[in-house]
Amino acid sequence: MTGKSRGALALLYGGAALTLLVTLFVFAYRSGLAEHLRTGYPGLAPAKIDEGVTAYTVILVVMGALGLLGWLVTVLGARAGKGWARWLGSGLFVVALCLVLAALTVRDTNGEVGLVPLLGWSQVLPLVPGLAAVVLLWRRVR
Repeated sequence: MTGKSRGALALLYGGAALTLLVTLFVFAYRSGLAEHLRTGYPGLAPAKIDEGVTAYTVILVVMGALGLLGWLVTVLGARAGKGWARWLGSGLFVVALCLVLAALTVRDTNGEVGLVPLLGWSQVLPLVPGLAAVVLLWRRVR
């Protein structure tokens, strides 16, 4: 295994770990999400706030689980030296980038960003090793 291969694998594992941490953070920050919804919709009943928090939590956890699966499949391909791993990693990076941009910019009906900014920005963290891993996976080809 070359240094670039080991570097790419380390970044892939690091991205998977960050994805897991960011996903777990969703559970730790449910109160902040509830406060964001209460502030944006002051007349909303507590039961509706709870429904909104649950909906956001489910969406973010499913995204995190799918992201983690993507990282792990990419790791398996990269470890085996499969050419499709760089394509999969690149495609997953583009999808993740689009989802993060949506989380940071999509406005709710009240005019505010729908997802509490701290949760939205935390989604950026796994993109950093993801981009670096994709670059190394492609550089390894040469």
